[in-house]
Amino acid sequence: MSTNKPAKEFRFGTVKVTVWANTTNAGQRHNVTLGRLYKDGEEWKTSDSLGRDDLLEAAKLLDLAHSWIHEQN
Repeated sequence: MSTNKPAKEFRFGTVKVTVWANTTNAGQRHNVTLGRLYKDGEEWKTSDSLGRDDLLEAAKLLDLAHSWIHEQN
């Protein structure tokens, strides 16, 4: 399991966008992961499958991540 920490996280309800910072020879680069949180028994898990009701939240979170990344440059 990776010990890297995200540069930033955005969340609406059970939808979460995580921004990862990567240092390259060309400078700082960012990657984004999108997921939906759900509980399996007592354990929280993440799925990359979104339902219809998750789409607007995902779009808003991706917009926030996009703006945040541009502010970092």
